[in-house]
Amino acid sequence: MRILGIESSCDETSAAVVSGTAAAPSLESLVILSQDVHRIFGGVVPEIASREHLTAVVPVTRQALADAGCALGDIEAIAVTHAPGLVGALLVGVSYAKSLAQSLGIPVLGVHHMEGHLFATALEHPTATPPFTALLVSGGHTMLVDVPEWGAYRLLGETRDDAAGEAFDKTAKLLGLPYPGGRHIEALARSGDPTRFRFARPMLHGGQRPGDADYYDLSFSGLKTAVLHAVRASADLESDRPHLARAFQDAVLETLVAKTLRAARAEARTRIVLGGGVACNRALVTAMEAAAREIGATVFAPSVRLATDNAAMIAAAGLFRLERGERSGPELNAHSSRPMPGLIDAGAATH
Repeated sequence: MRILGIESSCDETSAAVVSGTAAAPSLESLVILSQDVHRIFGGVVPEIASREHLTAVVPVTRQALADAGCALGDIEAIAVTHAPGLVGALLVGVSYAKSLAQSLGIPVLGVHHMEGHLFATALEHPTATPPFTALLVSGGHTMLVDVPEWGAYRLLGETRDDAAGEAFDKTAKLLGLPYPGGRHIEALARSGDPTRFRFARPMLHGGQRPGDADYYDLSFSGLKTAVLHAVRASADLESDRPHLARAFQDAVLETLVAKTLRAARAEARTRIVLGGGVACNRALVTAMEAAAREIGATVFAPSVRLATDNAAMIAAAGLFRLERGERSGPELNAHSSRPMPGLIDAGAATH
């Protein structure tokens, strides 16, 4: 099967063509158009994002088809992100996908954005398949998920406030760095002295035990506040900036790695899959690989193109759902928040 994927949940307009089967997907093309205009405002402006998607969705789709060397008539189904995300932005993709599918007489399927991130790494690493422990870290979400099989997901923990990517962006703003902040903090942290500052590792201490409410959960709001106080107390912020960036990044990464390893050990998983924009952070990947070796686990991380919001992962997840016989009807709509299909709260299920 050859499937067209469309992604417009935030500030990337993306289209991709994926063929094959859910067990062996083949990426034929991927086009991602990022909206740089949001850098002016230091964050995504929803109304501007929607307008930019309206302008870009058709040419981006045409380019993805051209790169794949195929025409619309060669497409057998369309998968589109329908949740979660900015409603106006999602509506552009959903409306276009539904109209296009109707005109071609082919199925359309709404795909959950976070499920897409679970499938992204498998497009590059064929063995990044269940069972595995997944750490999904992006600007809007931070989730620790056990994946015994595709379509069956156990939510072990998640952030109680800021997502990891959001914390990176807000901390970058405190340090006077451009938006989006993740890559700028990572670059600056390389020259930072890890002993100059130290921030507490949020919701991470030796007294936690399996079954505790905070054993897998995360929190980054307090860490962000700690950076704010350190910035205000600095007598020479220009000199302290790399050290503060390093201290912040170390605190976030150590927490993410420790919680993920807890999950992998508890579930006896030998594969750890990273997904989401923060998975681009090489320091995170390196730290996770070092920790995983202690339990004999392998870490799979996506490339930058597949870690960011992209249509290839949506097409791959859509391919899986389509093979199960799922289809979306004309009532398919956009949703700012919606549970991932097949997801159960492991904590709630055990109480």
